[in-house]
Amino acid sequence: MLRVIDLYKSFGGIQALAGVSFDVERGSITGLIGPNGSGKSTCFNVISGFYAKDSGEIYFQGKRIENLEPFQIARLGIGRTFQIAEAPEKMTVMENLLLAPKAQTGESIFNVFFRSSRIKQETEEHLKKIVSILKLVQLYDLRNEYAGNLSGGQRKLLSLARILLFDPYLILLDEPTAGVNPTLINDLMVAIKRLRDERGKTILLVEHNMRVISRICDKVIVLDSGIKIAEGTPREIQNNEKVLEAYLSGSSKKQLFHEDTGS
Repeated sequence: MLRVIDLYKSFGGIQALAGVSFDVERGSITGLIGPNGSGKSTCFNVISGFYAKDSGEIYFQGKRIENLEPFQIARLGIGRTFQIAEAPEKMTVMENLLLAPKAQTGESIFNVFFRSSRIKQETEEHLKKIVSILKLVQLYDLRNEYAGNLSGGQRKLLSLARILLFDPYLILLDEPTAGVNPTLINDLMVAIKRLRDERGKTILLVEHNMRVISRICDKVIVLDSGIKIAEGTPREIQNNEKVLEAYLSGSSKKQLFHEDTGS
């Protein structure tokens, strides 16, 4: 679904990405991990068009996308979340989601006056879909709550729900569990796995929580100082000496991975 080839990106004299290459298979959950400053978020921003690459190629479903604008990439079917989940705070969860569907008939002033029946029908269809998605991400009971009253974890679930209404083929999740309490982390893991298993979505996520990576990812890609140092299954990665050295040194390194993965 996604192929990144020899990607480079620098900021002044600092090289954030130095020849990064990897594939994301259709219908998989792929983790992108690494120490702070390893280039994970930069890679996300280049893939989604928020940063321009210095060199390299990015293919999405066989089409080159590295020179497209973010909105063009989104229209092709790539949706992404951000580390800080924002939402109009004075709107309810349901109202927030009604903003998300693309190409709504009611967006045209002309249609408001002359196609009101079509708008009503379309809204009813959207509401049915919203209810289904709210149940999927376990926010249905909060559907009439103001977004401003949600916890950080609930806002991330809301952000995920908005992406699903956009119905992308590939979902980029940027640290979905950061700052989220353990109970909601479990809800997020369940929701992400259901996206793959029940809706056939392909997911690439940046994540620091090794327990999450271990439990939901099919494959893990590891960056360090802008270079890909390892790629494999979660079990292969947690036993990879290069990965362990990138995170820690000394006898405590295996203990970190043992505890975070729950193994």
